[in-house]
Amino acid sequence: MFGLTFEKLLIIGVIAVFLLGPERLPHYAAQLGKFVRSMRDFANGAKDRMREEMGPEFDDVDWQKLDPRQYDPRRIIRDALSDADPFAEPAKPVVARAGVNENSAYLQRKRKRDALGAGEVAPFDSEAT
Repeated sequence: MFGLTFEKLLIIGVIAVFLLGPERLPHYAAQLGKFVRSMRDFANGAKDRMREEMGPEFDDVDWQKLDPRQYDPRRIIRDALSDADPFAEPAKPVVARAGVNENSAYLQRKRKRDALGAGEVAPFDSEAT
């Protein structure tokens, strides 16, 4: 609930006790209890009204599936645009390969290296850095 842990709520409660003082604390505690009770009644009333309007199907609904935090917009758009079965395994991506350039510097060096005879030493430039 909003990242509040029990320890943080306890600290807030202790600060409230010091700020409100012993005279006003019972009044504000009663108001907080009424507010929590009214919110619980509001939530239960909304649930009961939904149950009345939906009938017996209310218990069959998977509410976790309807949680908006579960939605992935990219998946929704991909599924809407694809003609494939949405429950099928996704296909592996195809990687296109470029054609081989026969005149590339790598292949030219390789040809020169392979052109050396057996026992022949490769050229060496002592001034090269």
